[in-house]
Amino acid sequence: MEQRKLGTQGLSVSAMGLGCMGMTFAYGKADEEEAIATIHRAIELGINFFDTAEVYGPYTNEQLLGRALKGRREGVVIATKFGFGFKDDRSVDGRPENVKRVADESLERLGIETIDLCYQHRRDPSVPIEETIGAMKALIDEGKVRYLGLSEVSPETLRRAHAVHPISALQSEYSLWERRVERRVLPTVRELGIGFVPYSPLGRGFLTGALDVEKLEESDGRRRMPRFSKESARANARIVDAVRDVAAQCNATPAQVALAWVLSRGSDMVPIPGTKRRRYLEENVGAFDVRLTPEQLEKLEGLHEHTAGDRYSAEMMQLVEQ
Repeated sequence: MEQRKLGTQGLSVSAMGLGCMGMTFAYGKADEEEAIATIHRAIELGINFFDTAEVYGPYTNEQLLGRALKGRREGVVIATKFGFGFKDDRSVDGRPENVKRVADESLERLGIETIDLCYQHRRDPSVPIEETIGAMKALIDEGKVRYLGLSEVSPETLRRAHAVHPISALQSEYSLWERRVERRVLPTVRELGIGFVPYSPLGRGFLTGALDVEKLEESDGRRRMPRFSKESARANARIVDAVRDVAAQCNATPAQVALAWVLSRGSDMVPIPGTKRRRYLEENVGAFDVRLTPEQLEKLEGLHEHTAGDRYSAEMMQLVEQ
């Protein structure tokens, strides 16, 4: 698979990664056997970039990834995230002491000696970003982390962080129905030479055209997201209809078209579509065979303007910097 660079510090990964969250967290029942088989199949297909986080579970996602990659560490890039403060009353925790604690615990759960890419999952507004990044830099000095990343931060935060230590990657939501980072964040990322990792490039499954919001399990976190309400889903169906039309022209699936669009937005982008099943993983990789024409790109261009519903609850949106 094509390799793409994230940042200018030497980090190179497969042009598509694998988001592992749904294997144990947020999207209904888990199937560990199939999840591990999916991770192994990803490696066979040339994917070497795997994304997890402390909060997924919590803890269980890192543990699963660690079991799946045991004996397969060579050539694999493991990214994990910290920052939610679920051990006490803090909703987010960017204190230096928490940075060190999480790194040690994540290394143990993953069963590795070094985290390849360590992200702050959400910024803690009560802690200066310089202090958090300083603690993350110390992890590099100790050999516990190789590269640093941030998630869902503003250009101002990104600049301040990058001045303390080079940031290799910014992870934020980006897809055909969510493009707000194009206004200010993407220009800053590119000015500073930072790689961009779009998460939820399939709109948490909605853009595949195969998701029925009324059949989501009670434990599925999407049931509590405004964008997945019945009313919003009805309005957003026209976005999927447009993607389906292009997919029919390409002899592809809507998922492949949605991913091909993200991949076409720049060689500094490495989307991490999440799945817990091999058949969807194989479908996603098929996006590399899709070549969108200028006419098809034009048809897809304005879809985000019709997206109904916000990405998260009002409380969670307060943790997303713009």
